[in-house]
Amino acid sequence: MITVAQDVRHSWLRRTIISPVVRLLRRGASPKRLAWSLTIGFIIGINPVIGSTTVLTIAVSHLFRLNHPASQLGTHSAYPFQILLLLPFLQAGSLVFGMGPLPLQPSEILQMVKTHPLDLLRTLWTWEWHALVLWAVMAAVLTPALATLLTRILERAARRPRAAA
Repeated sequence: MITVAQDVRHSWLRRTIISPVVRLLRRGASPKRLAWSLTIGFIIGINPVIGSTTVLTIAVSHLFRLNHPASQLGTHSAYPFQILLLLPFLQAGSLVFGMGPLPLQPSEILQMVKTHPLDLLRTLWTWEWHALVLWAVMAAVLTPALATLLTRILERAARRPRAAA
């Protein structure tokens, strides 16, 4: 039995992700190039530098001649994951690089702002940089695997008759 919430999620997923991808396939996009475009967009979309994803995706998809709309679709569909993974990336980066624990309490952050604002900026950038290094390692491993999986899925979808899609 499908609940109303499941039906809404299913229709949102179909309307915002599945239908645009199927339309791109029908217009002649290569399943492999489309899979790489979606993957690159998604992987860039989960990087821990909030606010950098759209411009970075445009640059990378242009550099590798990927499908821009599909790359942006991948990036924008990754936003919830970017928010969910931000703290784990930061915490893992501080652990791997031997930094102290993150000051997540507002009182700690305010104290650092009042006493040493430049030190706070340097420390925050260091945590961000470490998280970015871990993201890059994860991206190097995950990107080919995800692109291969999506290529297989999209090749199957491209072979389906139009009525079934």
